[in-house]
Amino acid sequence: MSLEHARPRKAVIPAAGLGTRFLPATKATPKEMLPVVDTPAIQYVVEEAVAAGLDDVLMITGRNKKSLEDHFDRNVELELALEAKGDAARLAQVRHTSELAQVHYVRQGDPRGLGHAVLVAAAHVGDEPFAVLLGDDLIDPRDPLLSRMLEVQEARGGSVVALMEVPREQIQLYGCAAVEPTGDADVVAITGLVEKPDPDEAPSSYAVIGRYVLHPAVFDVLRTTAPGRGNEIQLTDALQTLASGSVAVAAGGGVSGVVFRGRRYDTGDRGDYLKAVIRLASEREDLGPDLVSWLREFVAEHDSAGASA
Repeated sequence: MSLEHARPRKAVIPAAGLGTRFLPATKATPKEMLPVVDTPAIQYVVEEAVAAGLDDVLMITGRNKKSLEDHFDRNVELELALEAKGDAARLAQVRHTSELAQVHYVRQGDPRGLGHAVLVAAAHVGDEPFAVLLGDDLIDPRDPLLSRMLEVQEARGGSVVALMEVPREQIQLYGCAAVEPTGDADVVAITGLVEKPDPDEAPSSYAVIGRYVLHPAVFDVLRTTAPGRGNEIQLTDALQTLASGSVAVAAGGGVSGVVFRGRRYDTGDRGDYLKAVIRLASEREDLGPDLVSWLREFVAEHDSAGASA
C-alpha cells in the first residue's frame, strides 16, 4: 500500500489565532487554553484525535502560545508535589496530558488563513492523508465523527469534510457544500464549495464544520491558491478545486462529506462557549446534581424577577 493510500495517522490542529472575540481573557492566554469546565478546549481536540487512532499531532501555533506546549509537556515539580500529597487522582490527570500523543509544534508566522496554516504542515505530513481538527468545534466523544470520516476516506479516497445541516439563515457563517447523494445515508459526494455564501445564493443548508480528512494533493493546490475571502488563503477554495473535477481522482481529487447529526459544541462564540460549559458540567456526576439544582432555582428567580419588573 502506497503512503498516500495508507490509513491516516497524523492530525494537524491549527492554533495560531489571536482569539480576539474573547478579549481581554485572551490577551495573555491562548483561546485554546480557555477551560471547558476544568479541561482546556485544546485537550478535548487532542483526545478526539487519539481516540480515532491519530497519535501524531502537529499544532500550528504563533506568538504567545507557549502555554500550549507546557500543557502537553511533563511538569515534574507538580507531579512530585501531588505524589508527596498522595493525590493519585490529580497526579493521573497531570500525567495523562503529557502521555496522550506525540505532539509537535510549528509556527505559522504570517497568519494568512486556514489554508495557509494547513500548508505549513506539509513538511511534517508528507505524502500521507491526514486529519485537520479545528479547536473551536468540540465533538462529543459519545458521537464519534472523526473515526467515521477516516473510514469514508479509506473506502472512497480523496478528501472528506464534516457537514452539518444548519438553518438557512445561518449558512452565511460557514463554508457551504453543494452535494449529491451516495449509497450511504450519512455520506454525500461534494460537487462544489463556497465560503460564507449569502443565504439566497447558498447551494444547500450543509455547513462545513471543523473536521477534515485530506489527501496530500491538497498541498499542491494550496500552493497555487490565490487569497480569497478576507484576503486569506481559504482551505474551502482548495477543496473546491479538488471537488470540481479539475484534479483526477487517481491524483487525489474528489471530496466526500460525512453528515454529522450528533452533539457539537462551538467554543469560538462566547454565548455558545458558556452553553457548552454548562451543558458538559451538568452531565458530570461530580458537578451535575448541584449545578442543575442551582440552575432551576436561578431560572425560577430570573423569571419571577422579570414578571414583576
